[in-house]
Amino acid sequence: MLKTAGIHHITAYVNDVQAGVDFYAGLLGLRLIKQTIHFDAHDVYHLYFGNESGHPGTIVSFLLKEDFPSGRIGSGQVGVTVYAVPSGSLLFWRQRLKRYGVDYMEIHRFGEDYLRFTDNAGLLIDLVERGKIPDSARTFGGVPGQYAIKGLDGALLFSKAPWKTATVLEDIFGLTSRGQEEGLVRYEAPGETGCRIDLNTDPIPTGIPGAGVVRHIAWRARNESEQLMWQDMLGAKGFDPSPAVNLEYYKSVYFREPGGILFQVATDSPGFQTDETAGQLGSELMLPESCEAQRGTILKGLKPFRVRELG
Repeated sequence: MLKTAGIHHITAYVNDVQAGVDFYAGLLGLRLIKQTIHFDAHDVYHLYFGNESGHPGTIVSFLLKEDFPSGRIGSGQVGVTVYAVPSGSLLFWRQRLKRYGVDYMEIHRFGEDYLRFTDNAGLLIDLVERGKIPDSARTFGGVPGQYAIKGLDGALLFSKAPWKTATVLEDIFGLTSRGQEEGLVRYEAPGETGCRIDLNTDPIPTGIPGAGVVRHIAWRARNESEQLMWQDMLGAKGFDPSPAVNLEYYKSVYFREPGGILFQVATDSPGFQTDETAGQLGSELMLPESCEAQRGTILKGLKPFRVRELG
């Protein structure tokens, strides 16, 4: 049976470019690994953040434009994005969030403690400690390596048809059920990062797309051959997957699962170092070759920003 290693990336909408960069790079200490555009809307940034190498399972990306209307978190969406930090790190993060005026709450589920807060756009974020996660040399803006976010831990999905979503997680992506408690069921994939999925079992009001809402969650396929196998399986089961779309750094197949959440199957390769070296990642706007002739016009339509340490 095909089994995904877990989440490739999660993509959300944001409507304040500089504030978004300040939050994810300046406050959370993530690395901006790629500046590009939405290939279907050239006045929209597509910014990717992750670990120092942009490894699948560490990546969150944002479609950013100042006039995006605000959305509402609810069913048919990824409700909460969960990041993994090393054991013993939550005290550091409590203090850091307080220092920058970010309210948080303590959450306890499946025997683990989480810190929950929102970003400047309203996206829900959890931090959880993990003892066995890939190490990272990334330090930035007062976040030392021993406390730094190492990647995605997983996500909390809000489905309008939870048991149908559960069937997709188990029968399509090969996730394993690990237990149920207080209106949630937990699934796991075999990867090191982005491998824990919690799913609601009780009804949740319907969400509205827009800024402060996740657009889609992408699952890892090792290569195009494996992606094609998933595409064939999805088609055979009546999910009507899209053709593979070339997004330069991975290829993607989209489908909407019965709970209303937009799923993507994304290839691990070719990765984010196809047009920049490891040291250069995120340093300048990268465009697909088909857009290079329009670079000047595209730049005029994008609001400038910079990666900066918070005072």
